[in-house]
Amino acid sequence: MGNAISAYVALKTAAQDNGGIAEGGSAADIPPRMLTAYKKAAQHVSKHVPKCQGMRWPILAGIAKVESNHAAGRNIAASGDIRPKIYGVLLNGSGAGGNTTVFPDTDGGKWDGTAQGERAVGPFQFLPATWSSVGKDAGGDKVADPHNADDAALGAAIYLCGDGRDLTKRAQLRSAIFQYNHSGEYVANVLGWIDQYTAAAKDPDLKNVSGKVRTVINAALAQRGVPYSWGGGNASGTSYGICCSPSGKSGTNIKGFDCSGLTTYAYAKAGIRLPRTAAAQAGVGQRIPASLGTSALKPGDLVFYAYAPGHDSTIYHVGIYVGNGQMINAPRPGTVVRPDAVSAMSGFAGGARLL
Repeated sequence: MGNAISAYVALKTAAQDNGGIAEGGSAADIPPRMLTAYKKAAQHVSKHVPKCQGMRWPILAGIAKVESNHAAGRNIAASGDIRPKIYGVLLNGSGAGGNTTVFPDTDGGKWDGTAQGERAVGPFQFLPATWSSVGKDAGGDKVADPHNADDAALGAAIYLCGDGRDLTKRAQLRSAIFQYNHSGEYVANVLGWIDQYTAAAKDPDLKNVSGKVRTVINAALAQRGVPYSWGGGNASGTSYGICCSPSGKSGTNIKGFDCSGLTTYAYAKAGIRLPRTAAAQAGVGQRIPASLGTSALKPGDLVFYAYAPGHDSTIYHVGIYVGNGQMINAPRPGTVVRPDAVSAMSGFAGGARLL
C-alpha cells in the first residue's frame, strides 16, 4: 500500500475543521522555508537515486499541498524542524478519520508518538514503516527526521523516484503519485497542484513586451497571491465581493478579485475601461476565435472560457494571456490570483485583443 493512503483520509477530515486546504496555486501560498526544502530535495535526490529523471520542486509541492497544506499552522525553524509535529489519525481500524485497516506499530512510537499502532507523520505524511526505508538526513545533523522539512522532502523525492523513474513523462509521474496513495482522486488532485506550481515557477518572458501591454500584464502580475473573491475587484483594485458563487461560496468577507474584477483592474491601469462580466468583456476589442487555437494569442490578450464554446453568452471565465501558454488567472473560490496554464480552465472560447 502507498504510504499515505489512510493519512489522506485523515487530513481531508482535518481540513474540514480549518476551512479547507484549497488555497492558491502560486508559490505565494508556500512558506519560504518549505519552498527551500522542496528545491533542495529536488537538487539532491540524484545522489540517492542516480537514475531518477525529472524531479522538480513543483512535484514535491503538489504532494505536500495535499498532505499537509505545506505544514500550515506550524512553526518551521531555520533548521527545518516543524513544531508542533504533524500526526495523522491512529490507524487501528476503529473507523476514526475514515481508517478501516489496522497498521501494527513498527517504530515503538519513535516518530508517531505512540506504540499502540501506526499513524502518518510530518508534512509529507509518511508511515514510520515507509520512512525507515526512504528517510535520509538532508540537514547535516545525522538524524533522518520525518518532522524536519529538509529530511521529509528528500524522503518524498526518493520515494517518488522509485528505482529510477523519468518524471518528465506524465505516465510515470502518475504512477509515482499513485504509489504514494492508491487513489485516482488523489492522483488527480496532486497533478492539479503540480501543474499550477509549474506554471507559477515560470516567470513570463516580457523582454519583447512594452507599452500598454506591459502595463496591463505587470498590473495583473502584481496581484499574485491576492485571494479570490466572488464579485470582488474593480478598476481601483481589490474589494469585498458578493454572495454567492454557483458553488455557494460567498465573497462578502473576502477582499480580493474574481476573474473579471482582475481584468477590469489591470486594463484600467492602461486607461481601458472594461464591462464588469467576463461575457461582456468578450464583446470588446478584436475577437480571436477559438478555432484559431491558443497559438493565435499574444501577450495582453483576454482569454475566455465558456460552458458552450462558440456561444459567447455562456462565457463564464476570463484571464490575461502573458505568453508561453500561460495566463494570469483568478480561478475560483478558495484560490488566489496566480499564473496558470491556459489549459487549466475548461471550455476554451478564444480571446480578445484590446491593445
